[in-house]
Amino acid sequence: MESGVEELMPRLLPVDDCDLAEDFDPTVPPRTPQEYLKRVQIEAARCPDVVVAQIDPKKLRKKQTVNISISGCQPAPEGYSPTLKWQQQQVANFSAVRQSLNKHRNHWRSQHLDSNVTMPKSEDEEGWKKFCLGERVYSEIDALSDDENLGIDYIKVGFPPLLSIVSRMNQATVTSVLEYLISWFGEKKFTPELGRWLYALLACLEKPLLPEAHSLIRQLARRCSEVRVLEENKNEEQISALNLIICLVSRYFDQRDLADEPS
Repeated sequence: MESGVEELMPRLLPVDDCDLAEDFDPTVPPRTPQEYLKRVQIEAARCPDVVVAQIDPKKLRKKQTVNISISGCQPAPEGYSPTLKWQQQQVANFSAVRQSLNKHRNHWRSQHLDSNVTMPKSEDEEGWKKFCLGERVYSEIDALSDDENLGIDYIKVGFPPLLSIVSRMNQATVTSVLEYLISWFGEKKFTPELGRWLYALLACLEKPLLPEAHSLIRQLARRCSEVRVLEENKNEEQISALNLIICLVSRYFDQRDLADEPS
């Protein structure tokens, strides 16, 4: 066995037998080059052939693995499949929005936020869900307390994706917030508040896509197709919003296998 190891792992620092002092102690700092090399050789011989790392599963982040599904979207309900012309127009409009956002990003970033706007930290998942969706949607409250004299309470109804807000978000934050909202959408219904933010975040997403973003938007499109099929009342406005997101993911971000085929 040792000869096999020697062939696969030749010694880079071969140490021949040398005359060392009788009082040579490998546990104390070496005094000569010969003692140093001998000490290295002794320590190497004590190393086990196989080392197993002790990993604490609690310290592993659940977001490390990126799973990319190759499954496509479910077809639109009969009579609700968007035409190719409509999809092409949405892509053109979306492209114009992205160009305008990039052109004026520095201007909007320099604008002062209202005193009631406090953007959560990038890693604050619950904070971002409440910020974007509002307490009413996030906590699934049917009605708000009526007090028209107080005006709009954005804490309750959620902050809209204002340019002065999204322009301050770097790509890491954009991807994180997109992940938070898609995770929420995976178990909840589609709402106008969610739709506005998803559109804005997609507009801020830079190309070429990172693997994590690629996986996220595909997950989003598939979820939209699932909700679209399950839409009981066939609300045309909501189905149109879902069609729009699927269209942008598939045709603007080049995930063509997810695209709706015109009827």
